[in-house]
Amino acid sequence: MPVLFVAHGAPMLLDDTEWMGQLGAWARTIPRPHNIVMISAHWEQQPITIGATRTVPLVYDFSGFPEHYYHTQYPAPGAPVLAQRVCDLLQQQHIAVGHDAKRGLDHGAYVPLIAMYPAADVPVLQLSMPSLEADQLVAVGRALAPLRGEGTLIIGSGFLTHNMRYAFRSGIPQWAQDFDHWVSEALTHFDLDALCDFQRQAPSVQVALPTWEHYAPLLVAAGAVTNANPVVSFPIMGWWMNSAFTKRSVQFD
Repeated sequence: MPVLFVAHGAPMLLDDTEWMGQLGAWARTIPRPHNIVMISAHWEQQPITIGATRTVPLVYDFSGFPEHYYHTQYPAPGAPVLAQRVCDLLQQQHIAVGHDAKRGLDHGAYVPLIAMYPAADVPVLQLSMPSLEADQLVAVGRALAPLRGEGTLIIGSGFLTHNMRYAFRSGIPQWAQDFDHWVSEALTHFDLDALCDFQRQAPSVQVALPTWEHYAPLLVAAGAVTNANPVVSFPIMGWWMNSAFTKRSVQFD
């Protein structure tokens, strides 16, 4: 299976016909997964924690949105066998693992999945990010890499630019374009060292990512890439609502 990094938008993405269509079309170009491991920007917990292995209520981890967004459903099957496999792989790499049987999918997980697998018929397992340490995030991805050969789709879900001060300002500022271009170049050349050292190397990083939990899932996804020269593509590009938020999403083959 490939490895994906998906720009997940806010719950409003569910009403964005163009972006939903792009995500759905992307999913149809890749092999249908047996199951999905999802790492979202919206769950950071140490040690790395395995979410619910059965269908439980979603986590509506946002506020101030219209009421109908709090009634969204995505009853994807749980994945208990996959959870045990993930636990074993992480422990083999001496990565401590926790469990939270009540933790459902958050919007970083279910929003893109509604577009990509709308029938909610693919088992989904969400993992927390154990920290915002680049080396730890890459190590998690490397531990999970064997799943790719077992029919599991690994998805990191976040945003490559994420500054909420610019969320509702029309126009694409130069700093956002500069950062997006830098990341695209580092990804195209699969310069993992640069991607991990983005806080020192990338232009306009303090404005593009005042906090960087939305960038972090990219490092997990990149860590799951096992070949030195992967094919890197950008199935979705552009700017959300003509603003500072890049829609750039990534596929590693």
